Amino acid sequence: MANLERANFGSKLGVILATAGSAVGLGNIWRFPYMTGQNGGAVFIMIYIFCVLLLGIPCMISEFIIGRHGKANTARAFRILSGGTMWSLIGYMGVLTGFLISGYYAVVSGWCLEYIWASLLGKLQGDPTYISDYFVNFSQDPVKPIFWTFIILLATYLIIENGVRNGIERASKLMMPTLFILLLIIVVASCMLPGAQKGIEFLFKPDFSKMTGDVFLAALGQSFYSLSIAMGCICTYASYFSRQTNLTSSAVQIGVIDFLVALLAGLVIFPAAFSVGVSPDSGPKLIFITLPNVFQQAFGFIPFLGYAISVLFYALLSMAALTSLMSLHEVSTAFLHEELHISRKRAAFVVTILCMMMGAICSLSLGDWNSLRLFDMTIFDMFDFVTGQLFLPIVGFLTCIFIGWFVPHKVVHDEFTNWGTLRNGTLFHFYLFLVKYVCPICILFIFLHQLGLL
Repeated sequence: MANLERANFGSKLGVILATAGSAVGLGNIWRFPYMTGQNGGAVFIMIYIFCVLLLGIPCMISEFIIGRHGKANTARAFRILSGGTMWSLIGYMGVLTGFLISGYYAVVSGWCLEYIWASLLGKLQGDPTYISDYFVNFSQDPVKPIFWTFIILLATYLIIENGVRNGIERASKLMMPTLFILLLIIVVASCMLPGAQKGIEFLFKPDFSKMTGDVFLAALGQSFYSLSIAMGCICTYASYFSRQTNLTSSAVQIGVIDFLVALLAGLVIFPAAFSVGVSPDSGPKLIFITLPNVFQQAFGFIPFLGYAISVLFYALLSMAALTSLMSLHEVSTAFLHEELHISRKRAAFVVTILCMMMGAICSLSLGDWNSLRLFDMTIFDMFDFVTGQLFLPIVGFLTCIFIGWFVPHKVVHDEFTNWGTLRNGTLFHFYLFLVKYVCPICILFIFLHQLGLL
């Protein structure tokens, strides 16, 4: 039988950077900018910050409490805290959600690697139609996307198999600072472009006429998804926290890092986009279709600058994707390791192979297998819909109900205050109010809005 002695993060910095790495991903550098562009810029950002405080941080603290109290994988942590009742099914659903997301998230992460390679070879140059066709042809290719999916999953496996301290924590301490350095370099270059001021104003000068119910719901949804809530990631990482870790302080710090990365991504994209007259509401195609052309036009006045910025940006995007993929992979690895009593290395290998199989199927569904549809959705779209619009809000909603209404308040209070050693008892009552009433209602709004019922 494998040695199941519980690992822990080795330092406070390791806790913050690893968990922030879980939260920081394509949602920050891809989804946040285009959501901001489609929803009024600065107004969306203001509402988003409010929603993170109202929803994101309380939900994150709830997962911290479950994970640290259980000191086990997400499924077992819920089982321990629920006393083996039906509530434990939330944990299994969280593990399943993280596992399914790993399959198609790895495909998109692989696209980022392709774009590093294409940037290095100078392929992302030409008119907008060429760049658009390049993405379509690549994503529908039966081999290339699968190759890059396998490569990034292999990189993830090599990190995960080395454990919590020597794998996840060490990689996070290297990648997260590097991610910030790359972001800052590109931000400075972008903000120095002619006409960049308009892009900066778009991000920081609110137009309150654009404040609508739809914008609020969009910000609410982004605040929920950007922090990797309800995927099992936060709960699993919290199981490696020490008893001295301040859960509230950690959640706030991670929320700040997550927001800063998203904001810096906006400062990369919008000044450059406005500089060349590209609309800020380009939507999901912004990163892979619009941006290569933007970089080429905006930085073309200096030889090789556009080339260098493009390479750096997609390296940054790949790094953010990898930190999130690590946490998704760890959810399933920890589950198999502890529930099946197999070695960590074997568990990580099994998860990697299964993710490769899912990734290959999802990738092929965008090309040769496009005709295989359910409810007029490709397999890739079905994975995205089931996890993003059904499982995530359901798991998030039930987690809030579980912590707020089922778990004894003394247990929650002890974890929240580190067994009375922290002077945040007053804050606890506010947190409990949010998790009992406000968060479930907010998540319900997100759920109904996504289904077009609100």
